[in-house]
Amino acid sequence: MTAPATRKDASMYNFAPGRVLARKYEVLSRVGASASGELYMLSEQATGIERTAKFYSPAIDPKNRWANDSAIKMHKLRHCDILAHYRTQETISVDGRDVTFLVSDFFKGESLSDFLAKAPHKRLGAFEGMHLLHAMALGVEQIHRLGEAHGELALEHLMIRRKGLRFQVKLLDLNPDFAATPSSIRDDVYDLIHIFYQAIGGSKTYASLPAAVKTLCGGMRRSVIHERYRNAGDLRHYLETMTWS
Repeated sequence: MTAPATRKDASMYNFAPGRVLARKYEVLSRVGASASGELYMLSEQATGIERTAKFYSPAIDPKNRWANDSAIKMHKLRHCDILAHYRTQETISVDGRDVTFLVSDFFKGESLSDFLAKAPHKRLGAFEGMHLLHAMALGVEQIHRLGEAHGELALEHLMIRRKGLRFQVKLLDLNPDFAATPSSIRDDVYDLIHIFYQAIGGSKTYASLPAAVKTLCGGMRRSVIHERYRNAGDLRHYLETMTWS
């Protein structure tokens, strides 16, 4: 997994709300960032339709290889429900440099980070968190079944919408350089469990968790998780059949 270079701190572009890009998109807000660029929420001026856009850093992607490979990978995975659906690629000039961005459908929800900030004790309960983990595993399972790995699974990239006990989830970013190997697919599973671990409180609550949840997390040891789950389908099946005794 590529570690995000910036989260919700310094901005690469500082696009202010209201700014118009490519003569057709109005900036609404900054969603977050990863090593390769930044995510923004936009609105189409002509229609008012909200979109999500990934802006790539010219310093990291000067020849648009990441942008182009991301578009191709998103198109290949367009039937995977957990991913935002890619629409088009655009280029604008920022401080005299060409910046490419990919426009995708917008998911009406909120970031998991914001959701947790409003939750009691700023975390989910273990059982509630497992509902979230199941929704994530179900979505990433579709990616793995197509022979791909995601490679950019992080709490900051996850958008959610709550419906009763269920969570609807969308992942806003992916890593086109994350080659699909047995190890990288297992890394996706580790990242899913790490998101779950963070969402239920991390090291502050781990000691008090039920034994079944600790077993699921495998002590957050990558080697243990790699051995236990070959892919997101294995994780989803484990969650559906695990015992609590």
